[in-house]
Order: sequence, then C-alpha cells, then structure tokens
Amino acid sequence: MKREVPLLITFIAGGVMIIQFYTSPLSWLGDLFNDFFNIIVTCAYVLGAASLLIANGRKIQRQAPGWGYNAVLLLSLLATLVCGFCIFPQGGGEAALPTDAGTPFAWIFQYIYTPMSAATYSLLAFYIASASYRAFRARSLEATILLTTAFMVMLFRIPLGEYLWEQLPVLHRFPIGDFIETWIMGSFNTAGQRAIMLGASVGLISVSLKILLGIERSYLGSAE
Repeated sequence: MKREVPLLITFIAGGVMIIQFYTSPLSWLGDLFNDFFNIIVTCAYVLGAASLLIANGRKIQRQAPGWGYNAVLLLSLLATLVCGFCIFPQGGGEAALPTDAGTPFAWIFQYIYTPMSAATYSLLAFYIASASYRAFRARSLEATILLTTAFMVMLFRIPLGEYLWEQLPVLHRFPIGDFIETWIMGSFNTAGQRAIMLGASVGLISVSLKILLGIERSYLGSAE
C-alpha cells in the first residue's frame, strides 16, 4: 500500500487536471487542486528551510572545512526571514530605514540580492566565451558557418556594430541588418527554437503519461 496509494493519488490528480482543462463545468476542480498545490509547496519550503538549518548547523558545530560559508548562509537566511516577517515603520522618521519601498526586506532584495545576482550572472560570460571559442573553431564547413553567423549576429547586436554601420557608408550598400533580422533571427533562429520547443513538449507529454500510468516511479524513491 505504500506504493499503491501515492500512485493512485498521482493518477487521480493528473487525470482531474487534464479533464478540467478541456471541460468548463469542472474548472473549479483545477482551482481546488491548485490551492492544494500551493499548500504543499508552502510546507515544502518550511521543510527545506528546516533541512537547510540542520545540515548547515551540523557542519558549523563540527567546524568542517568551509564552515564559515555555512554560517554566512544561515545568518543571511535568518536575517531575511526576520525582515520579511516583522512589521517595520513605513515612510520617513528615525525608525524607518533608508529604503525605496520603506521595508528592510526590500532594501536587502534591491541592494544585496540584486547586485550579487548580477555579479554571479556576469561571471557566466567568461564560461560562455571559453565554450564559444571551443565550439566556433573553423575545423569543418558546419563550424565555419556557425562561426560566421555568430560573428555577424553578435557584431550587429552590440553598440560597436551600430557605430561601424553609421561611420562606414560602404556598409549601407549591403543589407546586412535586414539579412540578420529577417533571415537569421526571423527564419533560422525561430525555426530552431520551435523545433526545440516541440521536441521538449513531446518529451514532457511522454514523461507525464509515464508518471500517470505508474511506469515512471522515481519520485517514490526507487526507479523500479
């Protein structure tokens, strides 16, 4: 019964969500199941936070290698929770913090989380550059076409390309901009994205059917 009950719940929930999507009188079932989903997600957040506290607390207690990072993580988590749950004064005054939205939580999000996220994503540019260098080597005809296309798209998508287009009148004789916008980005790029999306959709449908029919049982803790 430990396996049959979760499989039955999964089949009923998935079947109801599919049926209510195509049947208007049963749309209220979709809203009801969405409410249950939000409740489950909230409980999962609480369990995740508790697991995070326990796992990092043990490393800090043992002073494992790198335990300082675990301490910073827990302090950041607790500070954000306190600022998010507590009610602070709004508007001006000595008690109010200098934030745009008037709350410490907004200050943390705007001046700490957002800059750190931007710094993290900016580091990806170096990995993308190294991967592009390895992928765009003109070792074959396909790689040469890929290199040429990527160079044209990147050149005319940055301010340097626009500057060269304006300063060199000879470039106006060649409709490079229209070629990039109409053919490369509008035809080839769009067609490739649609093919990827269709393939991903078919794969998602097949995996969903396997889960509903009980063929895929990895979420139960076993691949059998």
